Amino acid sequence: MRRQLPYDLTLITVVLLLVGFGLVMVFSSSAIVSQDRYGSASGILFRQMIAAMLGLLALLAAMNIDYQVYAKRWLIYSLVALTAVLLVVPHLMPGDGVPRWIRIGPVQFQPSELAKLTAVLFAAYHLARRQTDLSSFSRGVLPSVGVTAVLMMLVLAGRDLGTAACIGLVVGLLLLLAGLRYRHLAVLGAGGAAVFVLMILFEPYRWRRILEFFNPGHDPSGAGYQINQSLIALGSGGISGVGLANSTQKLYFLPEAHTDFIFAVIGEELGLLGCLALITLFGIFLWRGLGIAMQADSPLGTYLGVGIVTMVVLQALINMSVVVNFLPTTGMPLPFISVGGSSLLVMLAACGMLLNISKHRCPHP
Repeated sequence: MRRQLPYDLTLITVVLLLVGFGLVMVFSSSAIVSQDRYGSASGILFRQMIAAMLGLLALLAAMNIDYQVYAKRWLIYSLVALTAVLLVVPHLMPGDGVPRWIRIGPVQFQPSELAKLTAVLFAAYHLARRQTDLSSFSRGVLPSVGVTAVLMMLVLAGRDLGTAACIGLVVGLLLLLAGLRYRHLAVLGAGGAAVFVLMILFEPYRWRRILEFFNPGHDPSGAGYQINQSLIALGSGGISGVGLANSTQKLYFLPEAHTDFIFAVIGEELGLLGCLALITLFGIFLWRGLGIAMQADSPLGTYLGVGIVTMVVLQALINMSVVVNFLPTTGMPLPFISVGGSSLLVMLAACGMLLNISKHRCPHP
């Protein structure tokens, strides 16, 4: 019988703090927009709270399911097939917008969020089964790369380059952790970089974002408007901020203030101290998560744990880097914090899986 330990209370506490902090900042950053859109200052907050409750239920369910169930071939391949179908569905639905969401009445779901977790689950499953075959590209590497490539192409079809790149980076890290040969890594890295460059060159709006990144002051009222308003918000906050709910940039100056650029509102209202507090929470998540993964009682637990932690922290790092103009704009939400029910639901479910791994870890003496 496998040894069972208490769940990692530090990780649980950090996740709950992140979700709670996110709800506070969602209300602060969205109240004006929500009032105009829904006739209620708490309309967007209410939707996010529903997503949080569903996410916490998913977390509770996942933390009580033995993670070894993800070693079942039929389950993993069924999940991959379901995710692929869900990624195709938005293209078949009527609408003039970008095909990223499945909309049924007031409910909408973004399948690309599920694709990130599915890619991690498949890579962990495959690498755990093929540990001795990684020297062979066809048996050890190609299956993970092939499934990941399919998911990435379907995500790219929804014009979501940031999420596709995130999936590729997380799976690439897992392959490296598993002992991928450097020449295979070089080939895959070169191929991925070439596709990434082509995706930028053949989409004018992406190329404009690159130009805007290198020279945000060149067109402050056009292409550089959003990042300039973000930097103004961060600069206005100073060390301690202007006070919770007192942001002026969220008053329609900063686009997407409650979604992709909520970190700028945090910087304005809570200042450098608030930003550092949030970064510290993600740092603790990284520390505890990697500790759990390294102490897992099986290779599957290690790969799955590292994949989940990397997925969360890498996305947070990308989002915050965009807001401070360290990276070009990608449209990626800040995990647990930004408005987005799909992201919150998937992230909390993934944390539940990580907590279950913590229950079966083998701590060092």
